[in-house]
Amino acid sequence: MTSYLPESPLTNQDAMYLRDAIRMSQVAKQRGNRPFGAVVIAKQGTVLAEAYCNTTETGDCTGHAETSAVRMLSPKISREELADATLYSSAEPCVMCAGAIFWSGIQRVVFGIDAERLRIFRGERLDQKDAQLSCRDVFKASSHPIECIGPALIDEASQIHQGFWKP
Repeated sequence: MTSYLPESPLTNQDAMYLRDAIRMSQVAKQRGNRPFGAVVIAKQGTVLAEAYCNTTETGDCTGHAETSAVRMLSPKISREELADATLYSSAEPCVMCAGAIFWSGIQRVVFGIDAERLRIFRGERLDQKDAQLSCRDVFKASSHPIECIGPALIDEASQIHQGFWKP
C-alpha cells in the first residue's frame, strides 16, 4: 500500500474539467449508482466523452466511469487524438480502469480523491474492497508514457462520498 500523496497543483483548465468529472459523479449518485464520474477532453478543449459509474443500474460490474468513457470513444476517435486527450476522473482510477486507459492510448490522467482516502469512506465491507494497486503502478508498466496528476481538489472530490458508503 502506498502512502498518501500530496495534492498536485492544477491549471485552471484542469480544475474546471476535474469539476466536470466530479459533477458526473453526482449524476451517478442521483441515478442510484456509486458516485464516480469521468470526462475526456481533447487537446483543443473539446469534450469527447462524459460518463458516470452505472454498475447498479446496468448490473455490469465493468460499468465504471472511466471504462465507460473509453468504450464511448474507442470506436470513433483515432488513437492519435486519444493520445493527446486528457481523462479527468473524480477518483483515482482502479486497476481495471487504468488498464482501459492504457489500452485506449490516452496519455494524460487527472484525478480527484485518491484510492487510499476512498478506502476510508468505503470501510471494511468485502463488497466495497478494491485491488490495492495504484493506477500509477499500472501506468508505469505501460509501453507509452501516461502522465498522472492527482490527487487534486480532494475536498471537492471527497464531498460526494461523505455518508454514501454504508458501514
